[in-house]
Amino acid sequence: MTSGPEPVGTLDVALAHAEKLLVSQPSLAAEQAREILGAVPNHPAATLLLAMARRRSNDVADALRILEPLAASQPRWAAAQRELGLALGDAGRGEEAVAALRTAVRLQPTMADAWRALGDHLYAMDDTAGADQAYANHIRNSTRDPRLMEPALALAEGRIAVAEPLLRSHLQQFPTDVAAIRMLAEIASRIGRYPDAENLLTRCLELAPGFKAARHNYAVVLHRNNKPVAALAQVDQLLAADPRSPSFRNLKATVLARVGEYDAAIRLYEQLLREYPLQARVWLSHGHALKTAGRQDASIAAYRKSIELEPRLGEACWSLANLKTFRFTEADVAAMRAQLERSDLTQEDRFHFHFALGKAAEDAQDYPGSFHHYAEGNRLRKEVVPYDSGAVTENVRRSRALFTPGFFAARHRVGCTAPDPIFIVGLPRSGSTLVEQILSSHSAIEGTMELPDVVGIVKELSGRNRRSEVSKYPEVLESLEPDALRELGERYLQQTRIQRKSGAPCFIDKLPNNWAHVGLIHLMLPNARIIDTRRHPLSCCFSGFKQHFARGQNFSYSLDDIGRYYADYVTLMAHYDAVLPGRVHRVVYERMVDDTESEVRRLLDYCGLPFEPACLRFYENDRAVRTASSEQVRQPIFRDALDHWRHYEPWLDPLKAALGPVLDAYPAAPPLP
Repeated sequence: MTSGPEPVGTLDVALAHAEKLLVSQPSLAAEQAREILGAVPNHPAATLLLAMARRRSNDVADALRILEPLAASQPRWAAAQRELGLALGDAGRGEEAVAALRTAVRLQPTMADAWRALGDHLYAMDDTAGADQAYANHIRNSTRDPRLMEPALALAEGRIAVAEPLLRSHLQQFPTDVAAIRMLAEIASRIGRYPDAENLLTRCLELAPGFKAARHNYAVVLHRNNKPVAALAQVDQLLAADPRSPSFRNLKATVLARVGEYDAAIRLYEQLLREYPLQARVWLSHGHALKTAGRQDASIAAYRKSIELEPRLGEACWSLANLKTFRFTEADVAAMRAQLERSDLTQEDRFHFHFALGKAAEDAQDYPGSFHHYAEGNRLRKEVVPYDSGAVTENVRRSRALFTPGFFAARHRVGCTAPDPIFIVGLPRSGSTLVEQILSSHSAIEGTMELPDVVGIVKELSGRNRRSEVSKYPEVLESLEPDALRELGERYLQQTRIQRKSGAPCFIDKLPNNWAHVGLIHLMLPNARIIDTRRHPLSCCFSGFKQHFARGQNFSYSLDDIGRYYADYVTLMAHYDAVLPGRVHRVVYERMVDDTESEVRRLLDYCGLPFEPACLRFYENDRAVRTASSEQVRQPIFRDALDHWRHYEPWLDPLKAALGPVLDAYPAAPPLP
């Protein structure tokens, strides 16, 4: 006599028991699932449990063998689609994983873990906006506290002004609620208040060290807050627990590129591209890393692949143009023009195409057409990065009022005495990368990048949480004791240590905008060298105008703004020449081109270093170069670019007017007002 079908109650008990075993003993869970399937063949829930157990036992291939037919036969079962997405992700089939996870959350929008996994994949694919939305939905749907439902919903819908006060009120009553702390940190991060986000997440992880999602947020915030060493430590901790995570690996690649570890970053991007071969933005990031490492042919191929996958991605076309030595074909130009005809093109893609077409027309000697595209690209860019030229003029006025001879005399011999840093300041496109390449060809000097650390210190000293608040800087320097100034210098050296790879005694910080902070640099690092690179104002300013900067140069998107910025820079540098005579060494670009050896010898004398012939063969230096001039400085000096601006002179009257007397006085400065 044969037994009948398994009673329903017994089956439910067996399924529940197998599910409990999944976390701690997946192999036993698999055995239990097989027993159920022996009694009830093809039972969907038992089949799914078996697949989940096989995945958790790291047999992803077997899990997929079970899941793919299951998901195909149950296309509206959200749990099967979610598990398929997780298994595909573990198998390195990232794009297929995204499709399955999108299906899962469409079928069941409250599935929190599917939203989190989807966010991880989108982050790895450089879809930051999509990842943020997925993570917000994860937060919303994982929140079980009814008091957090409303702020979680507001956060998911982007209603920051509603979510923030609700969370603050909640935390006044429940200050150790880690879910609420993480949500408030997410808000701070979204609106750019990274120090606040960092403090909140530090507290969150003190209370809940195992809160993986908060640790990921913390690593991202540390990276954005210019703390790459700390960020890498957090990412490595995350990867130790989950080495397959695509979002953790992408974040590590980004941070590694930030600190100059390009070979390691490139290897990670290559891994990710094997999993996401059709993602244009990952190819774009890969191209950036290859370009900086000096692998131009490979970078061009990566940018081309990005364009092939997503023809509307204007940044990829601009990245080709930004190589400077690259020339577009007629077919390239036609394709870019066709993209500009699209009505659904984003403003960001549109201005990137205009800058790229400006470069293409310039190479074809079509200067009216070239200026048209540069002007249109700048107009569109300025709409999204508004700039107040009056604020810079006011900062110059305040700096001149504070930094008097008496002010510096009262603070003689303060600060950190280390002579390691060499600061190169001025305007972008002034020849600063050329000077950096020359100096870094010396055996005692290492080139790094445009380091954000001085600007980070200034932001801290300013005491501002919002742009609308009045900065306490530079006047706050008057109240700092000698020990505080020394500690600032020591902190700068500590923060920048990760950028130094070669062991050379000196290193270069080439952030041009540091011209505004020469007084601070002198106070905290009195033995640092400061080099001002200066180029003819029309040549320098127009070169900046036709260059699309990714960030930090908002003055460059208007001829009037860039002219006023140059004039303010000249005024403040002339002031420093007067109150700190000889402190700053000036390199005039045209003189460097005309008599390179003499200028290089003067430069090295100022740095207290002997002449080395390699400095004249700077173009043989194969170091990573992280600026727009990366390919140009890998060639000998040519005179061709000195007067290139003259092709555009018919359109430069607004620039000339903004420069005023600075233009006629060049290379000297007009008398100080």
